Amino acid sequence: MTDPLSEPDALRAAAETMRQVRERCVWSQRITHRDLVPYLIEEAHELIDAVERDDRIEMREELGDLLWQVLFHAAITAQSPSDPFDIDDVARGLTEKMVRRHPHVFGDAVATTPDEVLVHWNAAKAAEKRERRSVLDGVPAGMPALARAHKLLGRASSVVEPAEGASAQVGQPASEAELGDALLALVAAAREQGWDAERALRERLRLLESEVRAAEQAG
Repeated sequence: MTDPLSEPDALRAAAETMRQVRERCVWSQRITHRDLVPYLIEEAHELIDAVERDDRIEMREELGDLLWQVLFHAAITAQSPSDPFDIDDVARGLTEKMVRRHPHVFGDAVATTPDEVLVHWNAAKAAEKRERRSVLDGVPAGMPALARAHKLLGRASSVVEPAEGASAQVGQPASEAELGDALLALVAAAREQGWDAERALRERLRLLESEVRAAEQAG
């Protein structure tokens, strides 16, 4: 049995650790891609929390936990009898894609501003996704609603004007439907300002949590 800690390449050691865990741990052997989804979501949110709190120690740990999820999924697919691929295939595909999407870095294209970089990125992405029939294709249905609204508004802006009510003044909603209009309007306003509605709500909730905990301690 290979000792992963003796491997000089840290990423290779992590992949080898995952391979042995998948093959020899009775719990891990039974895990499927679907089983891992809740852990993937949880680890991603824990990393987001560490980033927004600027906790460098937690960031390093949570990045590792998120990497473990990637390695776990790749270890499962490596055992597929019909269409196997491993972490090397994943890494190779990622590298090829990033080279294609950065022609100003790896090719002769020129980009001197962030906007010009996005032009190259979007052109390369469009070429890769020729099978898509709508600008909305590829927006995950499982995204948090505020984040998905932000994404959909950005995609939709290239085709239609903002949805009716999306840019209206936000008043007191009289129904759940009006509440939906008001939330969409707030997301549209945030997007116009370059703000992240999902992050804004998280930050406000974090402040609320601090206020509640302070009140509990004071009481």
